[in-house]
Amino acid sequence: MQETMLELQTYQDVERAVMEQVKEKIVKGRFLTALGNGEFTTAQIREFALQYSYYSRNFPRVLGAAIAAVEPLDRWWVPLVDNLWDEAGRGNPKGYHSRMYRTFLESVAPDVTVNDEHVPDYPVGAATQKAVDSFLNFLRGATTLEAMAAVGLGSELFAGLVMGLIGEGLRHPNYNRERKVNAAFWMAHADTHEPRHYELCRDVLVDFPEPAQLQTIYRAGVEIALSEARFYDELYDEMKRK
Repeated sequence: MQETMLELQTYQDVERAVMEQVKEKIVKGRFLTALGNGEFTTAQIREFALQYSYYSRNFPRVLGAAIAAVEPLDRWWVPLVDNLWDEAGRGNPKGYHSRMYRTFLESVAPDVTVNDEHVPDYPVGAATQKAVDSFLNFLRGATTLEAMAAVGLGSELFAGLVMGLIGEGLRHPNYNRERKVNAAFWMAHADTHEPRHYELCRDVLVDFPEPAQLQTIYRAGVEIALSEARFYDELYDEMKRK
């Protein structure tokens, strides 16, 4: 694979290499471009919200799988558990991310029944199911270093950027004509949650500077980042059929 042949001398090289892929495949991808330009219909934004609800509520499972994959040493599991604790509102039910997401979901899909566990009565599409399964399957066979890189570089490195762009895109006037979109879930992640989550992972990953280790970190990070890129691209196709 071309990605494994990159010359990576420092951890900063790895970050730059992953971000190049993210900017090309996600930031400049069809989904974020169309969202930012206000091109989606109300029905398509509704579909996005309903599908992403599954992706979002499965992230604690991803973190749990990563925790199970790493060595039982504080330096490895504590950053991941801290991230998981944020998903639980750090112990405050009002801060549960599932509840935060519900405020967005109900603002764009008010017609869909949502149960007490914040799960909408709506089928999960192939793109979302595939994205979740891919992340979980990777972590089931991952080494300690690969698991940390998958969460850190493959998700948290750019999550704040991407979620911020989604939040900004949802503020486009075209999506707020009938009712105001509640984008607080997206902006909270962009402003505070994700940057901190990445720093906790980065503090561990920088301690593995050998060339072979950098290649391992990169391969794991870019595999998950590209999986997320495919998710947005395939979800775009599903949305356009609505």
